[in-house]
This record gives sequence, C-alpha cells and structure tokens, in this order.
Amino acid sequence: MRVAIPVSRTSVVVAAAVLGLLAVAAVATLCLGRLGLAPADLLAALARGPADAKQAFVLERLRGPRLVVAVGTGAALGLAGALFQAVTRNPLASPDVIGLNSGAGAGAAFAVLMLPGVLPAPLGALAGAVAAMALVYVATGSGFRNPGRLVVAGIGVHAISSAFTQYVVYAVERDRAAALTAYVNGSLSARSWEHAATIWAVLLAVVPLVALLSRRLTAAELGDELAASLGARPQGTRVAAVGLSIVLSAGAVAVAGPVAFIALTAPQIARRMTRLPGPHLTLAALVGALLLVLADLAAQHAPIPGNLPVGIYTLAVGGLYLGYLLTREWKKGSL
Repeated sequence: MRVAIPVSRTSVVVAAAVLGLLAVAAVATLCLGRLGLAPADLLAALARGPADAKQAFVLERLRGPRLVVAVGTGAALGLAGALFQAVTRNPLASPDVIGLNSGAGAGAAFAVLMLPGVLPAPLGALAGAVAAMALVYVATGSGFRNPGRLVVAGIGVHAISSAFTQYVVYAVERDRAAALTAYVNGSLSARSWEHAATIWAVLLAVVPLVALLSRRLTAAELGDELAASLGARPQGTRVAAVGLSIVLSAGAVAVAGPVAFIALTAPQIARRMTRLPGPHLTLAALVGALLLVLADLAAQHAPIPGNLPVGIYTLAVGGLYLGYLLTREWKKGSL
C-alpha cells in the first residue's frame, strides 16, 4: 500500500520554524531556574553524558522526563484535534470541548485509585474516552456535525465526568486525593521515563495509521458527497479518525491528565500559519508540542504562588480562544 502525504513548501517552512521554536523552548526548560544547567554544560552532557550528580539529576529525573512527556503529550493532543476537526469540518470539534479529555481523566482516575493493580491507567483512560464519545454522539442527535449541539452536549458530558472524578477524589484517602487533584487539572510534575515511554509508544503506534489515512482526510474536508466520489469512503474515514483521536487523547490523559484546549487551538493555529487547505497533521502536532512546552515553562517559572499545574495555563488561554471561536461561529450563523 502506498502512503501519500501532501506537502507544500509553505508547510515545510512553517514546520521548520515551529520546530526551531520548540528546540529553543526545550533548551529553556533544561537551562532556566535555580537547578537549570548552563547551555555549555547541557551540550556537553547531551554529547558525553552527565558529568556530575546535578546534571544527572536534572536530565534523568527532574526535567528530562518532564520535557519528553510534554513534547509527546502536546503532539498527541494537537494531532487528535486535527483529526477531529478534519472529519467533522467543525473548528469547535476537539477532544476537550466535547468532553473526551474529561471522560478519559475520569476513567484514568477510577482505574488508578479505585482499581489499583487491576486496570492500568491507559486502559481506564481509553474506556472513559470511548464512553464520553458515545454519550456526546447520542446526545447531539446528529453526530459531530452541528457546532452548537456539539458544545452543549460536550458541556454536559464534561460536567458528568467531572462530577464522577470529584466523587473518586472524595472516596479515596486525603494524601492520594491531593495528588489526583493536580492530575485532573493537567499536570507534568514528577513525570518519569515510564510516562514518557507510554505516550511515545502511543504516538509510534498511531502515527503510521494516521499517515495511511492522510489522503482520505484531505478529501473528507471537501464534504461527504465529493469525498465519496473521490473514493475516500467518508463514513469509514470518520470512524477511523475519531477512533485514532480517542487513542491519542487517552494516551495523553493517562500520562498528564486532561490538559485543556491544546487539541482545540493547535490545529487552528497550524491552519492560520499556512493559510492553506488541509488538516496539516504534522504541523498541528508540532504546534501542540510547542504550546504545551511553553505552558510548562510558565508553570515552572511564572511568579505566581502555589505552583499551578500546567493545565491551568492552557485552560486560561484556551478558554479565551474558545470564546473567540464561539463568537465567530455565531456571527456566521453556524450556532
């Protein structure tokens, strides 16, 4: 089977620029702050291995795993949002807006705290995401096509999932509940190489399937009738894209909690940076990674007391962007 991924010069240039910004943000993550490494020491440690205990601690336990998890999680969320928006042709369709992330978070919380050692967190997140998607699909009465119904149903599913998660928090011991509270807001604190391996394993499994689907996704954006005339099988494409998006979202939630609005904003930013048609899957993944790494930089170094989790920062920025999208869709008469 041949895999064809449409590429334009503009997309390549923009992707290279975003990749460069991501590299700068990654270096800043490892170098800033009291425990940060000097740039020269960082280069030496990456080339020859850590020279002392501090370098080993920062790279292998403190910030190295956190950075790798942030990049992988942001990429997974950006790609999940791009898949959803491509097959629904709806800028409001993303895993966080329609309640999938909160459903995955509820499933993961239940697996970790109520069934420890019985159900792994990634499988619990996947089960919660599937349940949330089914509820939204049934509640809208029209699938994922109507933006207004999608948002309303998503708000309802998010409320149900959040209530369930709060029940789990209430039911467990206080010390475990405190850790869960940070998790349900989206957190990259105390990430390990195990978390990094989980999210990158999900990406390695899903990305080849997305590549196989990419041509049909481009056709799906033209509408069901035209896509069918081009042999894109729109219904099958939609089911496959939504399924892959659920797996990506579940993997992201399993390692970092329900980080809000990366999946909504990254694909939209990718489109506006290129001003070209198409889902821009690779660029959406890169933008998602950049946004989450930048948000984590703010979480670590912003002069705000309390060490707020990264999800609070993405929620603040993404909430404003969601308001802008709702206003635009209302003016267009789509709501």
